[in-house]
Amino acid sequence: MSSTLFRTKKVEQSILDTEEPEHALKKSLSALDLTVFGVGVIIGTGIFVLTGTVAKDNAGPATALAFVAAGVACALAALCYAEFASTVPVAGSAYTFSYASLGELTAWIIGWDLVLEFALGTAVVAVGWSGYIQSLMENAGWTMPAGLGSREGADAFGFDILAAALVLVLTGILVIGMKLSARITSVVVAIKVTVVLVVIIAGAFLIESKNYDPFIPKEKPVEAGSSLDSPLIQLMFGWAPSNFGVMGIFTAASVVFFAFIGFDVVATAAEETKNPQRDMPRGILGSLVICTTLYVLVSIVVTGMQHYSELSVDAPLADAFKATGHPWFAGFISFGAAVGLTTVCMILLLGQTRVFFAMSRDGLLPRFFSRVHPRFKTPHRPTILLGVIIAVLAGFTPLTELAALVNIGTLFAFVVVAIGVIILRRTRPDLPRAFRTPWVPVIPILSVGASLWLMINLPAETWVRFGIWMAAGFLVYFLYGRTHSRLATGEEPKAGDAP
Repeated sequence: MSSTLFRTKKVEQSILDTEEPEHALKKSLSALDLTVFGVGVIIGTGIFVLTGTVAKDNAGPATALAFVAAGVACALAALCYAEFASTVPVAGSAYTFSYASLGELTAWIIGWDLVLEFALGTAVVAVGWSGYIQSLMENAGWTMPAGLGSREGADAFGFDILAAALVLVLTGILVIGMKLSARITSVVVAIKVTVVLVVIIAGAFLIESKNYDPFIPKEKPVEAGSSLDSPLIQLMFGWAPSNFGVMGIFTAASVVFFAFIGFDVVATAAEETKNPQRDMPRGILGSLVICTTLYVLVSIVVTGMQHYSELSVDAPLADAFKATGHPWFAGFISFGAAVGLTTVCMILLLGQTRVFFAMSRDGLLPRFFSRVHPRFKTPHRPTILLGVIIAVLAGFTPLTELAALVNIGTLFAFVVVAIGVIILRRTRPDLPRAFRTPWVPVIPILSVGASLWLMINLPAETWVRFGIWMAAGFLVYFLYGRTHSRLATGEEPKAGDAP
């Protein structure tokens, strides 16, 4: 049985699968498209909300260092992703990479994990987008009818129609085609980056040096019962996480990591890229460098404009401008956030559907979902299914506590990909690699260590929820996936043959 659980799918077979007419995606993306996708999904609520929230609660002005720490962890993982994406240019990202190096069971686990990560991420962002839109509507004198507005913090029955509508509209765009998605994303990202640059430039003239004193506030233990009070880190290392101080920077890094989620989504579009061997590394690494720079600059500006202890939690950037006598920027920032979150939602949904599609094409999920649209050449069936499910989830559920669950799923994927790079270097040194992760195995090992460190800084309840989802995944795999996978049935399709 162990031999079937860890059977691997040859890289050549994965690439051959992409040439089957009924399962082939249209190649239309360039390096610029991929970079725009990366920037589009990374810059979202993190830069407009988390920046100030973490400064107030966890690290003070040293939040900039927390973003650097989280960025370094992502950069280590990005180097590993870049090698895999250029070597195995197939939809599915970490799922496909794991299937080629670590085996079927590991691939299933990571695919199941990514489906949850992208679904929750899309729903959370859709709810956040709805909140911004309703705020702008209220500023214009319009109010949503009772029961049809944001569900955040609500106890009564209701349905967030704006969040659900956003997901359904984006689902339609993704069904029509990737190039349309890329064009819309380019326009929205241009608007979003312009807003961020205006915030940085305008805010730089409002900085007061006294607000940086102290740059690293005195350490303060996390209160018992807090969401960051993690028995896991105490058990493993003998200390509790803390706010502020040097350790507070790492505590903050585990929180702001949510702001970086998305660069790995770029890898899910490898199969739809014209020249994946060249363009995937450029898109992954380029988007990460751009976004890390913007995050650091924004955190420096906002903590310089207003003392970290006075920053608001809900809208720190907008309120910081209000506090300095420039309320006009508050509406401008809200507009930028509302526009920007649309691309975050769309690209997370894109990533999820591509992982689901790849798992279906391999037989681990029903093959019904692996047929592409005859005209648009997109995986329309999983896109519509998942879009409807997420729309309902976003409409009915106030998703306030799930960011950490999204974090742990992403970090787990980073660990698997880093280990996979080492293994595939040993088992398949003959594979052509357009991009090679430098200093293997040092960089992958550092990536594993950085990801595990951030994982153990997450709350204990996050691990419990993650464990429950993984247990459900094992059940589905052993009841269906293990016996229906194409490796189990011995099916070896050839290019040009329909299944």
